[in-house]
Amino acid sequence: MRACSVNRLRVCFALPGFHRVRRGAELALEAVAERLAKRGDFEVTVIGGGVARKDAPYRFLHAPMVDRKKFEGWGSMGPMRNEYRWEEASFLPGLWRAYRAVESEVSVTCSYPFTSWMLRMGGARKGTRHVFVTQNGDWPARRVNAEYRWFSCEGLVCTNPQYFRRHRERWRSVFIPNGIDSSRFSPGPKDRARFGLPEGKVVVLMVSALTEAKRVLEAVRSVAQFGDDVFLAVAGEGPLEDEFDALAHRLLPGRAMRLSVNPEQMPDLYRSCDVFLHMSLDEAFGNVFLEALSSGLPVVAHDCENTRWIFGKEDDAIGGAFRRQMEAAHENGLAYLVDTQKAEEVVHALRQAASEAEGLSDRRESRHAFVASRFSWDRSAEAYAEFLKEVARA
Repeated sequence: MRACSVNRLRVCFALPGFHRVRRGAELALEAVAERLAKRGDFEVTVIGGGVARKDAPYRFLHAPMVDRKKFEGWGSMGPMRNEYRWEEASFLPGLWRAYRAVESEVSVTCSYPFTSWMLRMGGARKGTRHVFVTQNGDWPARRVNAEYRWFSCEGLVCTNPQYFRRHRERWRSVFIPNGIDSSRFSPGPKDRARFGLPEGKVVVLMVSALTEAKRVLEAVRSVAQFGDDVFLAVAGEGPLEDEFDALAHRLLPGRAMRLSVNPEQMPDLYRSCDVFLHMSLDEAFGNVFLEALSSGLPVVAHDCENTRWIFGKEDDAIGGAFRRQMEAAHENGLAYLVDTQKAEEVVHALRQAASEAEGLSDRRESRHAFVASRFSWDRSAEAYAEFLKEVARA
C-alpha cells in the first residue's frame, strides 16, 4: 500500500444517493464527509448520482444512474433482489469511470453488494483500504450465503453497540453512532398550515420510506384504532405509496396524508406534530429518532436492543458497549418502546405520548437536551477521522 500523503489522508465516499436523495444513510455520510473535508488533514472526494452543490466543502463527482422507479416490477434475479438493487447496478458504470480518476487511500460506503465490490476492485491495484459502514444494517458482514460470502473490508464502522459486539472479533471494527445538528432540530412553535396539517387533532408523524420493512401499512391499521381525533402524517416515498393511499382512504378517511418535504423544512415539520411513530422492527441506527426527540416530540417505537440504547443511558463506554435504562427513558417521557407487532400496544403508547405532548414545554426541552448531550456530528466525525487514519496505517 502507498504511504499516506504527508499532510492529508485522501478519502473517497461513494453512494448512489449522494446529492440525489435526502435519506438517513445519505445524510449521515454526507455529514461526516463535510466535517472531514473542513479539517486540514483530509482530502475528501464524494461520488454520487446527484449533482454538485456550491456549498459542499469536498470534491464531488457525478456518476449517472437510473431511478429505481424505472425498475419496479422487474423481479428478482440473483443479487438483483428488488428495484433498489437494480438501481444500484445502474450506478456502476458511472462509478467506475469516476473512481478511476480518484487517488484515494481509503474508500467508504454503506451500499452492498455492487458499490462495495466496485470500490474493492477499483482500489485493489492502488492499495486502497476499504471501510464499510453499517448505516443500512450489518447483514453484509454477518451473512455467509449468496452474494454476502464475498464481503470484505479493512475497517467496519458499526453504528450501534449490538453490531460492534457481533463483529469486533472478525473485522477491524469501531462503534461510532450517528449525530445530529441539535441547533436545527429544536422545540418551537407549530406551523401546521404550512404543511396542510389540521388543527384540533393529535398529529402522529412518521418519517419513513414506504417499504415493507418500515411497516407503514401496519401503522395505518394501528392509528385507525386510536380514535377520530388523530391524524397520521407520513413524510416519505416508496413502492407502497398506492397501497398506503388506498388503505388510509379506507381506514383513516380524511385523517391521513403523505408529504414530500425537503430537508430544510424537516425541523418545522417535526415541531408541527405531536407524537413521532416508527414501526420498523430493526434499525441500524434511526436518525429520525434523534430528529424527533431533539425537536421535542415523544417517540413511539419498537422495543429492541438498538432503540433501548438510543433512549437509555450510557453505562460502559469500554469498547463502545452501552446498556439500556428504560425506566429513565419512560420517566423523562423520551420514548414509549413497545412491541409494534401488537396494535393494541401501539395504540396504548400513542395515547400515553399524546397525553403528555401538549403543555409540557419542560418535557420538550429535556428531550432536546438529552439528544444534544449524547449525539453530535462533530464528535462522530472526530471518531471517523481517528478510525480512517488507523485503517490507512494498518
